[in-house]
Amino acid sequence: MATIAKNIQEQHERINRACTQAGRAVQSVTLLVVSKTFPASAVQAAYEAGERRFGENYVQEGLDKIAELSSLRPQLEWHLIGPLQSNKTRPVAENFDWVHSVDRLKIAQRLAEQRPAELPPLNVCLQVNISGEASKSGLLPAEVAALALAVSELPRLRLRGLMAIPEPAADFETQRQPHRALATLLTEVNQQLGLQMDSLSMGMSADLEAAVAEGTTLVRVGSAIFGARQYG
Repeated sequence: MATIAKNIQEQHERINRACTQAGRAVQSVTLLVVSKTFPASAVQAAYEAGERRFGENYVQEGLDKIAELSSLRPQLEWHLIGPLQSNKTRPVAENFDWVHSVDRLKIAQRLAEQRPAELPPLNVCLQVNISGEASKSGLLPAEVAALALAVSELPRLRLRGLMAIPEPAADFETQRQPHRALATLLTEVNQQLGLQMDSLSMGMSADLEAAVAEGTTLVRVGSAIFGARQYG
């Protein structure tokens, strides 16, 4: 578990260097530790290394970890970053703090209806298929403004920004292009609709520096912290 702490420190150093190179304040970028497929004990180790924000891709796996780490719940912030089906919105609305993957009005409406009144508003990001990949979930850029307007008017939700998982690219300049497009889209939609979205969820282990250069506020890092994932 000491390795997890060391890896976390290295990722913060990466973020700090990238912010310096981009002329940004270090505190303008938040590390979201992606703990999917790793046990609650790994989350505990990351917590002990100072982390408080954790991202999960699968609803049930995330719920299991939230329950297992219930004694830490007041200090932890749980983000659902994977796909969300309409039949699973209730436990997400009741247990998570953020949902990054809203791409349909029906999902947003159900989250709004099912968010308990005693909890703070649920933070949501709209997922954008910024690279136009047939295999990826998310809105087309031209669809974002209409859904942003509708979501911004729902109760119990706080529309925070946009999320994307760009197509992998090997070189820095190519990596920057989709991140730049998402940042530009956020600015345009804010101006068009008079919204105040403040979050860009973009950048992962392989393209963190490019995302920071283009304005990300939340970088989602898992494998660089916990190691290669074992599926199945």
